Amino acid sequence: EKGLSASAMQDHLKLWGAWIGDLAKQGHQPAGHPLKHNEGRTIRGKSKVVTDGPYAELKDLVTGNLAVEAASLDAATELALGCPIFRYDGSVEVRPVAEV
Repeated sequence: EKGLSASAMQDHLKLWGAWIGDLAKQGHQPAGHPLKHNEGRTIRGKSKVVTDGPYAELKDLVTGNLAVEAASLDAATELALGCPIFRYDGSVEVRPVAEV
């Protein structure tokens, strides 16, 4: 969130740490890493056109990912409801991981 003081950002990061720690204690095996803003490339189509920036619009910015083990999509959705991002009106996508 833009405009947060250093102490407010630290407090917010503590919430993330606590939430992820709780997920681990519950056996959901959280794993993930933050993504760098404003970096990346997108490759599209059969001709494999490479463009700078991974997003069409800034509103689509993805800042990180977290994978957790859950019994179902509904169970994963319940876990996501505790995410600290909602404190700043953020959003979460809940998706199953494709098995290969």
